[in-house]
Amino acid sequence: MSDAANSEGTFAPSKDFVDQANVADASVYDEAEQDFQAWWESHARKLRWMQDWDTTLEWDPPYAKWFTGGKLNVTDNCLDRHVEDGYGDQVAFYWEGEPGETRTITYAGLLTEVKRFANALKGLGVRKGDRVTLYLPMIPELPVAMLACARIGAPHSVVFAGFSAQSVVDRVEDADSNILITADGSYRKGNVVPLKESADKAMNDTDKIEHCVVVKRTGEDVAFTEGRDHWYHELIDEADDDCPPEAMDAEDILYLLYSSGTTGKPKGIQHTTGGYLTQVTATYHLVFDHKPDTDVYWCAADIGWVTGHSYIVYGPLANRATSVMYEGAPDTPDKDRLWEIAEKYGVTILYTAPTAIRSFMKWGTEYVERHDLSKLRLLGSVGEPINPEAWLWYHEHIGGGNAPVVDTWWQTETGGIMITPLP
Repeated sequence: MSDAANSEGTFAPSKDFVDQANVADASVYDEAEQDFQAWWESHARKLRWMQDWDTTLEWDPPYAKWFTGGKLNVTDNCLDRHVEDGYGDQVAFYWEGEPGETRTITYAGLLTEVKRFANALKGLGVRKGDRVTLYLPMIPELPVAMLACARIGAPHSVVFAGFSAQSVVDRVEDADSNILITADGSYRKGNVVPLKESADKAMNDTDKIEHCVVVKRTGEDVAFTEGRDHWYHELIDEADDDCPPEAMDAEDILYLLYSSGTTGKPKGIQHTTGGYLTQVTATYHLVFDHKPDTDVYWCAADIGWVTGHSYIVYGPLANRATSVMYEGAPDTPDKDRLWEIAEKYGVTILYTAPTAIRSFMKWGTEYVERHDLSKLRLLGSVGEPINPEAWLWYHEHIGGGNAPVVDTWWQTETGGIMITPLP
């Protein structure tokens, strides 16, 4: 156990960590308590606004409107401003497919792809305010599609790729969406998951979908309906890369995300543009102590859940993060796949769930010990309470007894981290 732990079971970060930390003392709490509106306003000022807001907060419990009158675009903040500042060649995503293929996507490359797909969506008739349903695996085209929607002001509704055709139908009909973006398939535990087949079943059970865009991921033969189905790569090849970002009101909807529906009808949660982006940008910077020039960050979650929306896509990109994305299972082809990837890309910040940590514990430290994880300097936990045994194992065996652990609590409804230690 680390020397930083005392008899009361507290674990202090090292002096070196504290000396370089984004939050090194308790003043951040004092400032927020003294004037929370001014505190959030100071973080909103770090974003790029197309028009300043009139009112920081309109509070009519339980309803809050943030930065009313202000206009901005999420993709302008996540992509354009970084490229304009000279960081176009910085890696936005290191992506690895389960079979082992890799892609490296820079901020400039991501911006170009987003612009092209945004224009492709416009060509299919998508306009500001239209809802677009995304049913995609963990491939780069998923954040591209989300950002393309955000660029033109079309709220996206991401459906977890592990959900059934009926789940797609429920969400399409509730959102009144007429565009579906999916893939021919994906890989999971060495098998091809026939995603387009599920999408076709969904489209047979609803008359809402007018256009279906299909990403060619596996190369498997899939049914294709002329006039309705379109290959993603063909749309991208034909699209122009000039697409200015739409000026969005701070209170315009950025996305819809539905509850799982395990206890009833799925409930759609809306997150707006200005307040949400301010929250995830600030919390990512503060909670993960992110250093954009040196850190490699990995949130080992799925974008189909809110964790992925906020802390794979929007929060990290707004902070100019370099992130890792992985398509498949953590035990394919062997139980050290996560640690192999972490070593390969030099991951410095890892954010995962207690359920995953308990699986790693059960598999044993032999898989961890195959790899050099010495670059990891901060660990995070999300999704459920973490039991003490898992926390200690995570801290000791993954963090080397030195990396602080931030155990975060929040919900789909909150959009971002609400309760957490700061490292």
